[in-house]
Amino acid sequence: MLDADFFRRWMTATAALVDREAERLTALDSPIGDADHGSNLQRGFTAVTAALEKEAPDTPGAVLILAGRQLISTVGGASGPLYGTLLRRTGKALADAAEVSPEQLAEALRTGVDAVRTLGGAAPGDKTMIDALVPAVDALGESFAAARDAADEGARATTPMQARKGRASYLGERSIGHQDPGATSSALVMTALAEAAGE
Repeated sequence: MLDADFFRRWMTATAALVDREAERLTALDSPIGDADHGSNLQRGFTAVTAALEKEAPDTPGAVLILAGRQLISTVGGASGPLYGTLLRRTGKALADAAEVSPEQLAEALRTGVDAVRTLGGAAPGDKTMIDALVPAVDALGESFAAARDAADEGARATTPMQARKGRASYLGERSIGHQDPGATSSALVMTALAEAAGE
């Protein structure tokens, strides 16, 4: 079973990975976005870590809701609302349970991903974070490591796509040949989840 400590570890591991990969995320964002994806997420997850140290919520859902709130209030651009929605809706789906099973997490995360799809109007194949998140959630029933690998594969698969949503879609065919930064950062979130689980 997964308790609040596990979810705090997940968020802390995500913050560390984002910190380490911030320059790469910004480099990916340069040709097809505003060249700020890495620095924006870095600021957001630093705020998440600080908030969790100060408040220490005692249920998995509360950890994610707090993290989502921090991202919405500190991250600029589209990333804040999208990642904030992902975590908040996942947290709300977990409700007040003190512990959740990996299956319950997978189900809740699917609710969060569906909320992101509604908010951004994106579907798989649109070259967005959805291309990493949907396969990850599908694979989560198997294992955390499978979800990590599926997200990673999904992010890499965005390179030959033409963007149909978000800032990159304004570039039309010029968006082809660049890996999507949002899908890449989503893969980092899933890598951090596998790390928190020790996989």
